Amino acid sequence: MQPLFDRILTANLIFSTIVFYAAARIYVLPKIQELSPRSILLPILLLHSLRHLGLMFLTRGATYPGMPRQFAYPAAIGDLIAAILAFTAIPAVLKSLPAARPLLWVFNVEGTLDLVVAITLATAYKAPIHLGPAYWIPAFWVPALLVTHYITFVVLTRHRIGGRA
Repeated sequence: MQPLFDRILTANLIFSTIVFYAAARIYVLPKIQELSPRSILLPILLLHSLRHLGLMFLTRGATYPGMPRQFAYPAAIGDLIAAILAFTAIPAVLKSLPAARPLLWVFNVEGTLDLVVAITLATAYKAPIHLGPAYWIPAFWVPALLVTHYITFVVLTRHRIGGRA
């Protein structure tokens, strides 16, 4: 049962990431030069501000008994940090402050690394069989977050952000 379940979650993660990437290729990436960084980044930052939902990995009822602490705590705390960093960057992006660019880089690097570490730890400690109702996080939420981190990296490398032009 375990190997099949792992493969199903992996398939959900991969296929959902492909769908979110296709949406980005259709709707966002072709317009990245004509849209303002603010109009692209604010929805992404708001979305990532909801990453406090990763705290579900620490909640009975949201996961099945036996959830490996080696996965649950780093994933939950990493998501919470990403949420705080995203929310903190919103006013700087809104007001085009010089701090916007460094805040975005810190958020984006931490948030991306958090997801990579969480996927790695989930695999290493066999967390998928304990996900329970929290299954939607890696099957749906993580792919959306990965793709929006990618979009943020693209915006950061192609646009001037922060400071008045």
